[in-house]
Amino acid sequence: MRNCTLRSFAAAGSVLLALVAATGCSGKGARPSSSTTSQGAGGGWSAGTNKIKVGLIAPLTGPFAILGQSQQNSLRVEIDRVNAAGGVGGAQLELVARDSALDPAKAVQATQELATDPSVRLVVGPSLTAFWDAAKKTLDTNKKLNCQPGVAGGSFADQKYAFRGQDSYEADARANLGWLRRQGVTSIATVYEQDDTGKSLDTALKRLAPEYGLQYRGAQFTRPDDQTHLPYVNNVRDAGALWISSNVPGGPKSLAAIKEAGYTGKVVSGSGLQNIGFLEASEDAANGAVFADMYYPFPGRTDPAGWQPGYRAHTDLVVQRYGRNTGQRAVGATSPKGVAMAADCVFAYTTAAGQARSVDPDAVAAAWSRLDVPADRTPSGNRIAVTPAHEMYRPEDVRLYRWNKDAQGWYTTDVTEDQK
Repeated sequence: MRNCTLRSFAAAGSVLLALVAATGCSGKGARPSSSTTSQGAGGGWSAGTNKIKVGLIAPLTGPFAILGQSQQNSLRVEIDRVNAAGGVGGAQLELVARDSALDPAKAVQATQELATDPSVRLVVGPSLTAFWDAAKKTLDTNKKLNCQPGVAGGSFADQKYAFRGQDSYEADARANLGWLRRQGVTSIATVYEQDDTGKSLDTALKRLAPEYGLQYRGAQFTRPDDQTHLPYVNNVRDAGALWISSNVPGGPKSLAAIKEAGYTGKVVSGSGLQNIGFLEASEDAANGAVFADMYYPFPGRTDPAGWQPGYRAHTDLVVQRYGRNTGQRAVGATSPKGVAMAADCVFAYTTAAGQARSVDPDAVAAAWSRLDVPADRTPSGNRIAVTPAHEMYRPEDVRLYRWNKDAQGWYTTDVTEDQK
């Protein structure tokens, strides 16, 4: 759920990420009307072609198809909006999707195909840090602009044509640590799979926790075949906060153990905790858990009239066209069948091309790296303010949400600014 539903599988690296999710994201700031958006992107200059292809590499079939299908839905909605507004330099956008099925070999093959196709000007994906790590050299060598709304790990600082379209795990860590400090918490430990994300998080917290005045009590690395996480929780139960995995089934096992142990400290995690599948697996144990995410008002109970206008417009169209995720057991939480941060990739590309008045990859990359668009103009509701490290979103725009449950079901509360 996140403006970016699913974008948290991204949280990076493991193929067993919690891939049963929903949508949502963050920021402040005025999504222009279609005519304003198309100015520069669609009129007054020529792209030199009638058609520009946007490639998507994502799991479109199999048990994790919801990830790719939701990304595809948001891309289609944004592409249709851009085309209706005049396209890009007179060219219409066309989506070409390739199914990775979360198979590394298929992701690499799709990357090679799209990267060497001159009619493809933008590639979205492949999702997951490990997959992008394997693909990025091919994309860079072929000067293929690419945007990654499903990659939370690794660095984009040395990339010329790649941009991260989600919050990084380090940005989530800083948001959680800052909030814990404001809550008076003085120590933290992790209970997480020993995968790329778990190891990266352990490394980051060793470095960052002291910066926020917290003692890091270390990581308890879990195994996929664990029947219970109670021993891990008991080993660090004296920590004031526990950072758990947002993956299914690992995170729900940790929450069950936390409840069984009677642990009373804070429980935090990354954006994967937004997923409806996570709630269904965790049941009441998820009540009170806090997760870092971008702008994500959808599962809350705030009036949609107050949502960022770009996010609301995009989400309304996604729901209208594709519906909502309700989960298999309908626990009361819903999310749009879209990933608004994937739509941000197309929005950023077309805006940069309009500013550059060109579809040349070097010119567009240069313009993209200078983008600063207020949050109310973007499909995700996040400010796009590209950093020198090619992060599309600023760490200070990461939000914090707490899951709550009542007689009507599950909903989130924004606790970003909460004090002790």
